[in-house]
Amino acid sequence: MSSTEAPSAAARLFAAVQHLLPQHAASAFVRRLTRSRSRPLKNLLIRSFLRGYRPDLREALEPDPMRHASFNEFFTRALRTGARPLPAQAAAIASPVDATVSQAGSIERGRLLQAKGRDYTVEALLASRPWAERFAGGAFVTLYLAPSDYHRIHMPLTGTLHAAWYVPGRLFSVNETTARCVPGLFARNERVICMFTHQELVFGLVLVGALFVGSMTTVWHGDVTPRRPREPGPVALEPETAVPLHLERGAEMGRFNMGSTVILLLPAACSEWSDSLVPGRAVRMGEVLGRLVRSATARDTR
Repeated sequence: MSSTEAPSAAARLFAAVQHLLPQHAASAFVRRLTRSRSRPLKNLLIRSFLRGYRPDLREALEPDPMRHASFNEFFTRALRTGARPLPAQAAAIASPVDATVSQAGSIERGRLLQAKGRDYTVEALLASRPWAERFAGGAFVTLYLAPSDYHRIHMPLTGTLHAAWYVPGRLFSVNETTARCVPGLFARNERVICMFTHQELVFGLVLVGALFVGSMTTVWHGDVTPRRPREPGPVALEPETAVPLHLERGAEMGRFNMGSTVILLLPAACSEWSDSLVPGRAVRMGEVLGRLVRSATARDTR
């Protein structure tokens, strides 16, 4: 599934330095820093971010960045109503995030493409062979959220939560440079895995943690804070309620407290990606990524 192209010396050095960093301690520090409500500190952080990344705030529900109580509140800012229209077609698969397409395609022999020259298994990503088998021959898209992007995550299809779990792991950066250098990057980093049922099929959303990501959040569980890679896992994250959680397409399902990556998984023979869904393309939440061509068989929802 892969052809080899050696990363540059600078890229290899960047990845090597990350191996030496105290990744979880650094991310815990960033979590405390970005949630501080000290006005001088949060204003300093926000101004520095604005200078470095120049995010577009015209669509923000609160366009004045200094009115946010903390940097994290600013970073995870909501958009105004109507800023991300949803597709009219019922079969359309909507982008769950504002992001750049990292990779998209078919799951071949149980493997996903990470970057040119590197792939990894669905089983390693999900930390589950039974779940991986449900996506044999299926499709995937990997979406990278840059720091300047909108960082809330929405439903690509209407769905009912079927299962969710957290897998402890490392906290490497997930940018293109690291993806080319670190084998099995997305299956090594910590991640939150969410499975939803849509009619008769199951689709997966994988929220991948990264260096300096203070935590990930789901609307039913709240914050999922990083744990050491050697701590026991996976950890179930299903809501403690007898009423199934149902979310419409476009509804918020979670957010990144600092940036990262989302991987959308679909079972075999049920979807087609748009021809324009190629690496490097920028997409916005609600934009059509592809369409459902038929429902998967009932066995997918077991």
